[in-house]
Amino acid sequence: MAESRPLLCPRCATTHTLDARVCPHCGTPLTYHGAAHDERADRRDRARKVAPQYALGPPVTVATGRNQAEADFISNLLLEEGIPSLVRRSASADVPEMLAAGARDVLVPASGADAARQALLQAELHDRGGASGPAPAKLLAGLLAGVAGAALVVWVLALLQG
Repeated sequence: MAESRPLLCPRCATTHTLDARVCPHCGTPLTYHGAAHDERADRRDRARKVAPQYALGPPVTVATGRNQAEADFISNLLLEEGIPSLVRRSASADVPEMLAAGARDVLVPASGADAARQALLQAELHDRGGASGPAPAKLLAGLLAGVAGAALVVWVLALLQG
């Protein structure tokens, strides 16, 4: 069983006790020495990378990937910073769930939202999630275009009747 094996730092190859999470020398998350590569080991290794202070609170959207691959990339980038995340299909996605195409939201616990946004900015990825909406200039331009269109219709109707 994997739990009976000592923990090993994959970077500096030092062994550690089972209660350690990260290597005190280099800060790398520890893995089980000689662990077989299976799905359970992958999930366990991912869980060991999560910093407990970032795992509290309700989920908050911090970014949106254009497709599944981009969202998974963002999720893995956040995990390397110790921030757990969840990828889910965006409400605005217009493709079937079974396809990898379509927008995906990346959500993190509320306690890790600020750290996640900072990590994404440092990685030069745009922070497109959360409370972001349409740009004020685009909203004003659309509103003015609508008012101008309505005024044109009223003017044409007035010419036809008069």
